[in-house]
Amino acid sequence: MNIYFAPLEGVTRCTFRNTYNKYYKGVDKFFAPFISPADNCVMNPKEKKDVLPENNEGVFLVPQILASKSHHFNAAAEALCDMGYNEINLNLGCPSGTVCAKGKGSGFLNRTGLLEKFLDEIFDFSGKKNIRLSIKTRIGYTDCDEWEEILEIYNKYPISELIIHPRLRTDYYREPIRMEQFVYALKNSKNPVVYNGEINTIDDIEAVRKVIKENNPNMPDALMIGRGFLRNPEFIEEIRAWENDNQTDNNNASAIGSHSSEFDWKRFRLYHDDLYNQYKEMMSPDINVLFKMKEQWTYWREMFPDDEKTIKKILKAKYFGEYDIEVKKLF
Repeated sequence: MNIYFAPLEGVTRCTFRNTYNKYYKGVDKFFAPFISPADNCVMNPKEKKDVLPENNEGVFLVPQILASKSHHFNAAAEALCDMGYNEINLNLGCPSGTVCAKGKGSGFLNRTGLLEKFLDEIFDFSGKKNIRLSIKTRIGYTDCDEWEEILEIYNKYPISELIIHPRLRTDYYREPIRMEQFVYALKNSKNPVVYNGEINTIDDIEAVRKVIKENNPNMPDALMIGRGFLRNPEFIEEIRAWENDNQTDNNNASAIGSHSSEFDWKRFRLYHDDLYNQYKEMMSPDINVLFKMKEQWTYWREMFPDDEKTIKKILKAKYFGEYDIEVKKLF
C-alpha cells in the first residue's frame, strides 16, 4: 500500500519533512504545501527554499501548486521541472476563505466552465513537458450534487492520481466525511483515485480499504494521511507493521490520545528536540520559534490526555525557559 503524507500549510515544510523522515520511516510520498505563483513572482523565496531538491534529500517530494490562471500554473510548473521534478500536484481542495475568494483551491469548484478551460491549458503544457499531474480535490463547493459534473470534467484529462477529500468546501474540516461521493468516484472515475480524510487509526484504514475493495478493487492501493501522522508520529510504522503481519483484527488499532506501552517516548523526545533545535537555529526571537513548536503541540497534545494543564502552559509560553520547563515535565 502506498502511503502519502498530506501537505499542511505552515506545518509540513522541508525542516519538518526531513526531521520526521529521519525518525519515522515508511512514507512513500510527501506533498509540499502549496506554491502560489503570481504575475511578478513564480515562487517566493520561502516557497523556493521549501522545494529545492538539496533541501529534500532522502524524501520523495511532490510539489503542489495553487492557482486559478493557467499561465501562473505553467510558469511555476516549468520552474519545478527545471529543478528536476516530473510530478506536480494541483490544489483544488483548500477551503480557506482568503484562497477561495480568489477563485483558487476549492473556490474553483463552483466555476466549472473556467475550471475546464484552465485544465485544458495546464494539461496541454504538462503533456509537452512530460510532467505527471495529479489533483487534490474536494467534492464540491456547497452541494454534493456538484460532484457528478466535476468528476465528469476530471475524466477528460490524464490525471496521474485524483486525490479526493470527500467534503464540500463549506464543510471545512468540521462536517463528517461524505463517503457516498467517494464511492461514486470509485465507480465512475477514469483516473486512479486516492482517498484522503480522517484517517487516524488502523480501523480507519481497514474501513476505507473495504469500501474501495467492494466498489472498485482495481483502484490503486494508496491513501493520503495528514493529521493522523501529526497526532501520532508512529502511525506510519503501525501501518507498516499491520501490513507485514497481515492482521485484520483491531489489535493494532491506535486511537488518538492513547498508545500501547510499546510507544517509543525516548525517540519522540529526540524527534521533538531535533525539530526544536533546528527552528532555534533558523529563526529568532523566542516567540517565533515557539510559534512553530506550538503548531506541532496542537496535534501532539492528544498523546498526553492526562497532562492538559501542562500542555496549556506550553501553548502559553513566550520564552524558551518557560517552554523548556513545561516540556521537561511531560517527559
